[in-house]
Amino acid sequence: MSGAVVTPASLDRPEGRRHYLLARPSDPAPGKRPLVILLHGHGSSAALTFGRGDFGDPSAVWLEIAQREGLLVIAPDGWKGSSGKQGWNDCRADAPTNPVSDDVGFLSAVIDLAIAEHDADPRRVHVVGMSNGGGMTYRLAIELGPRLAAVAVLSGLMPARSLCAPPRHALPILITHGSADRIAPYDGGEVGHALTGARGSGIAVEQALALWRALAGLPDSPCVTPVAHRDPADPTTATRYVWGADPCQIQVGLLKIDLGGHVSPSIAKRASPAMTTMLGRQNGDLEFAEEAWAFFADKRARATL
Repeated sequence: MSGAVVTPASLDRPEGRRHYLLARPSDPAPGKRPLVILLHGHGSSAALTFGRGDFGDPSAVWLEIAQREGLLVIAPDGWKGSSGKQGWNDCRADAPTNPVSDDVGFLSAVIDLAIAEHDADPRRVHVVGMSNGGGMTYRLAIELGPRLAAVAVLSGLMPARSLCAPPRHALPILITHGSADRIAPYDGGEVGHALTGARGSGIAVEQALALWRALAGLPDSPCVTPVAHRDPADPTTATRYVWGADPCQIQVGLLKIDLGGHVSPSIAKRASPAMTTMLGRQNGDLEFAEEAWAFFADKRARATL
């Protein structure tokens, strides 16, 4: 199946002109469509997110999902921080290379335009973020929570030292993280490595899960499902944990990748040996984009502020 049609777009913001890529089905059916916003990691871009680079980013699978399911998918570009690299103002008080842009305002404006001009369904707005984009996804969940249907965070941590208020609104959230992530440690702590420099600090994945479960009033015991292992030579394994039984209501999910690194699980888009040397092992038992869409499919926002 071919992917959705991608077109560039931009809008002016106080910090300057902001850019994003918009993917739409080539033969859209009439009516409102779900919207998925993809937030890249620090130093990446919207183009790389849609697979326009040497490394076939697994996020490019969203183009196939958009075509198949009739979605709108938007990949925005972050703003440059003091390092000269694009990223997101994700609330970390101890990440000096983060930009100081109003990214909540920018992304809220992108959502508004998608609703007004491209028939995005205001009750089916979802956000997916990788690494620094995952941190930004947490911020959007806190500050735009009532208007979001669900979010997914990949290899991103909530800040240990935050400039933002704590979350107050329950929201469906899927967290995917490798237990051997050396850049954003599963157990929390300092973020970054020799190539990125100091990137602040984050709380443990389990601590974030407990926080969002408590907001939703979900039980402590999850439904646990091991993911079928495809390749005996792959030392990583994946396990699904889901708190909340009704996919139409608030759920909190964890896809834990044992021995996995700072890279998206994918069957179709395999990381090069050079990438896995730098980022850690990539799991090949599941397609993260498909897992996120399955989690999103039945969710609806509680408000359309």
